[in-house]
Amino acid sequence: MKILVTGAEGQLGRSLVRLLASDWQVLAVNRRELDIVDAGAVRAQVAAMRPAAIVNCAAYNEVDRAEDEPATAFAVNAFGVRSLARAAADVGALFVHYSTDFVFDGESEAPYHESDPPRPLSVYGHSKLLGERYAAEALRYYVLRLASLFGGGLHPGGRRRGSTLDRIADAMLAGRDVNAFVDRIASPSYVDDVAHATSRLLSVGAPEGVYHCVNSGMASWYDMSLEAARLLGATARVVPIRMRDVTVTAARPRFCALSNGRLAAAGVAMPAWQDALARYLRERATQGSSVCLGV
Repeated sequence: MKILVTGAEGQLGRSLVRLLASDWQVLAVNRRELDIVDAGAVRAQVAAMRPAAIVNCAAYNEVDRAEDEPATAFAVNAFGVRSLARAAADVGALFVHYSTDFVFDGESEAPYHESDPPRPLSVYGHSKLLGERYAAEALRYYVLRLASLFGGGLHPGGRRRGSTLDRIADAMLAGRDVNAFVDRIASPSYVDDVAHATSRLLSVGAPEGVYHCVNSGMASWYDMSLEAARLLGATARVVPIRMRDVTVTAARPRFCALSNGRLAAAGVAMPAWQDALARYLRERATQGSSVCLGV
């Protein structure tokens, strides 16, 4: 099977390309090679390549900046997705797209299911929700909602990717205290596990639609930071803070835990977040992360 991966140099794209290439022919393109905002270029390249599947890893993920740049956020996260979905429909390709827990308002007390009504709080969340709806214009599609994505190794230039967990680990290894929310709850997504789940969905032909794709379980950022400190043997303090103590441009959902029930029903199991965090920190160690590499 021939698979086109857009946004292939991003945090998730690199892991996906590496995994999918072991079983399928992968056509990996970065933004310079295919800007999904250019609808004409998207349609022309997809028509020329004629992939059996398109996996879209291109995204605008600047949550706070999106409040001041809504046109850019919607161009990439919504209208670019529409172009890809329509191009996929033109050639009969399966379309895979990634969304976010930010489509919810965070007012739940239990993990969100795919059937729960979305209610985004931010421009970023609205742009991703519209992208979900455009993804359904493909003849066959999967939308995988991720949360607090981490992992993915280094940028091509050697700089570490700046996920929240990367910043936490870098601070601890440098002996700096870490401020962590006690009242923001998440189910994080490790890129390697997301890549494996994507590959599995492509293999088993699961029912199309929206899936939550996060590591099993949930925890506050304070709990995750404490676990990271334990695994690293770090002596830095983890300082508990609350969301009201921090001023941000875009509103964040307080409770972001997602249920993996639909993914499990399709035969795709996601490891616990503690297991994913341990594997991630071992991966960092193999890349020479005994010193702070910056964010």
